[in-house]
Amino acid sequence: MTDMFTAKATYGQVFAVGQFRALFAARLLGVMSDTLRSVALAVLVYDQTGSPLLTALAFTIGFLPQAAGGLFLAAMADRFSPRTLITSGYALQCAVGLLLAFGRLPVGVSLLLVAAVAALTPVITGAAGRVMAGVLSGDVYVLGRSLNYIVAVSAQLVGMAAGGALVAGLGVERTMLVTAGAHLLAMVISRVFLARTEVARSGGSIVRGTLRGNAALVAAPGVVKLIMVQCLPAAYLAAAGSLVIPYAAYRGFGPAQTGFLLAATSAGMLVGDVVVGRAFGPAARERLVVPLLLVMGAPTIALVVDLPYAGVAAVYVVTGTGSAYLLGLQRRFLVAVPAELQGQGFALLTTATMSIQGVGPLVFGVAAEVLPVGGAIALTGVCSVVTTLLLRGAARGG
Repeated sequence: MTDMFTAKATYGQVFAVGQFRALFAARLLGVMSDTLRSVALAVLVYDQTGSPLLTALAFTIGFLPQAAGGLFLAAMADRFSPRTLITSGYALQCAVGLLLAFGRLPVGVSLLLVAAVAALTPVITGAAGRVMAGVLSGDVYVLGRSLNYIVAVSAQLVGMAAGGALVAGLGVERTMLVTAGAHLLAMVISRVFLARTEVARSGGSIVRGTLRGNAALVAAPGVVKLIMVQCLPAAYLAAAGSLVIPYAAYRGFGPAQTGFLLAATSAGMLVGDVVVGRAFGPAARERLVVPLLLVMGAPTIALVVDLPYAGVAAVYVVTGTGSAYLLGLQRRFLVAVPAELQGQGFALLTTATMSIQGVGPLVFGVAAEVLPVGGAIALTGVCSVVTTLLLRGAARGG
């Protein structure tokens, strides 16, 4: 471990950095608005079409286009000023919200608009990653990445919880206006509080530059394995969460019990990140990566049998706490990515994470068609444990 990462930092040190506070506030607004828009768009699509398939597509339309953005546009994250990219991204999101509110667009056009801006998400995330790596150092950077993760989880929880109520109370169009206003505020915060930086813009095609950069990242020692360690176990966790509703129906749990199970994993994530971030130093967090990965995967294997409700709830909370393993990987990933490809490296990580988390629930949803739902959830745990054992060298820094 490099010397600058050995001293334990505090969350207060992270929030003392003005540019981080701006990123944090803008991301909170942005993720919450994206989630609200997904709920409102799904209601709009169902009202117009009555199609469960198109309604489900409205919920997930923000995931798969990110793969295209990461594969073909990620070089933008290193060619342009982060402030320019971040503010432009929020401005585009604001414009889409206004179009959805006032445009009375066909369903296909609405979905395409959301997909188009989603394709730019890896670029924006890569730019934000560059800012954090530039303004935070050592263990302060590690905790900053943790807070960035926590704010995304928290904002999604708030967005999901408030989405139905807002749509019911305000209607779809006014809810879309709320999302546009929140994105506008995120843009203003980013514009005012992020520093203007000069970037040496290399010539040539963005697409060719992205492909070359991705090839260089794949060739860089340790980068691919570190991406796999960060993405695959998280995808199994997302898959286990995606089966909560059918599992709860199979077990006969009530609406309140089901609601708690839906929030249990996210609550565990928040607890795990805060506790591990505050209680352990940098070296200890890196040693805890493999144990925490096993904590995240192994408990769901118990759902192969019908546990009492309290046991099921405990399984989901405990698996969520294991996601704190990511704290022990932030330094390694930052060091492994070539400095000149830093923005693209974060973009590639985002692309892989969102793509695999979008595919994981689909794969295990198919498994749940032929297996008991509890068995399919248990299978996510088995796969997570096996993946951890296969990648334990990379997880331990070997």
